[in-house]
Amino acid sequence: MKIHFVGIGGVGMSALAQLHAMGGDTVTGSDRLISKGYTDLALWDYLKKLGIKLYPQDGSGLDKDTDLVILSSAIENDNPELQKAKELDIPTMHRSELLAKHVAEHRTIAVSGTSGKSTTTAMVYEILAYAGKSPSVITGAAILSLQKEQGVFGNVYKGASDLLVIEADESDGSIVKYHPYLGLCLNLRKDHKEIDVLQGFFTQFVKNCQKAIVNVEEDNLKTAGTGCKTFGLHRGDLHPEDIRANGFGSDFLIRGQKFHLNIPGLHNVANATAAIAAALECGVDLPTAAEALEKFSGIARRFASIGSYNHIEVIDDFAHNPHKLHATIDAAHLRGKRVLAFYQPHAFTSIKMLTPEFVENLSQCIGKEDHIWITEVYYPGGTVPAGITSKKVVDGLKNNGVAADFNPCREEILADMAAAAQPGDILLVLGARDPTLTAFAEKLLAAVAHKQPGRAACQTCMLGNCCMAYKK
Repeated sequence: MKIHFVGIGGVGMSALAQLHAMGGDTVTGSDRLISKGYTDLALWDYLKKLGIKLYPQDGSGLDKDTDLVILSSAIENDNPELQKAKELDIPTMHRSELLAKHVAEHRTIAVSGTSGKSTTTAMVYEILAYAGKSPSVITGAAILSLQKEQGVFGNVYKGASDLLVIEADESDGSIVKYHPYLGLCLNLRKDHKEIDVLQGFFTQFVKNCQKAIVNVEEDNLKTAGTGCKTFGLHRGDLHPEDIRANGFGSDFLIRGQKFHLNIPGLHNVANATAAIAAALECGVDLPTAAEALEKFSGIARRFASIGSYNHIEVIDDFAHNPHKLHATIDAAHLRGKRVLAFYQPHAFTSIKMLTPEFVENLSQCIGKEDHIWITEVYYPGGTVPAGITSKKVVDGLKNNGVAADFNPCREEILADMAAAAQPGDILLVLGARDPTLTAFAEKLLAAVAHKQPGRAACQTCMLGNCCMAYKK
């Protein structure tokens, strides 16, 4: 079968594309990033190794031999790929429908929530794998251990058993299409849709599950999780005790069993508790879960340390909605004396819907000594709502007395952050979708290095490239 994926650069789309290529299908794909000239990404290299052919998003990847076209919710009706599929009379299918097919064919653990899905999915997978259950996984971020140990990109892996762990996305309502063996509901905050709409999605999702485990401390999940098993940070059928957290990890007890995480933040203690609850349902004991989680090294772009210079650390993180930003900045406060944050919003619709929530959450977590710089919304292509700008978030923060600046030029922000950095600071680079953010974080570390006393300026860095020689 020949399958074409429109928007293959998306983490969910690329995972399914890899899975079908590994399964023997002929796979092609297109992406707006390729159309914009981003042709040297690591993901493209890995997809090509699997024999996947890549094209600009202009219809050139489709021909009469194509059997099926897979679309995501980001694809508009006037997209040239969709128009070409119609011209050639090629059947189309939404990404979630294809994923639902895989869910139905496996004993699936589906992880849902507006925050923490990718990390918890990875935790569940690693516990089950460590327990020798050989699960498969389809998720929205690269699992670092899979990259290191299996040599794969990391957001999909095919095990030998009928167990499958997936990340169930609520943003477009596709979560209601899944009928898993076990559903995890981590949290529910306003994101992509209004709360009442999301509650409807989650209520139906729980009804679709053979079993479900719900965060008892989330008020917005109360109606969805009636009669289900529960977890929480402080209460529920399963919850941790004696939590001790610092900037590098945490220790806690569950039913007398000691657990240690090597990733920081109380939100990750909650994620781990949910993963442990799921593992117990799959027959894994607490000591095995504890050993697996102590080895857990995380997922890509989640509190990823780029490096340090003169006790100034640069950390790259995927956080992009208000709740995730709050959690990541709280974790950074455990690690450094002051936080200097750069945030690039990932979608105009997010700013349009959530500006008050951004202002509220950032006002709560940006301390008096901290500073945040916000740039304009990332634009990968597509429709731009008129009059929507992230400057409105900065205006709201300033009205609340928060030290915040708006600047559409990232290079100027980089220079300002490097100049402001002092020993003991944590510099955060926050945002989703944009594949250049990690390179921006690397460049920020290089800029910090030659702003510090006793270091000569590097001509290479002056030309706008990251000088690896200054990374320490």
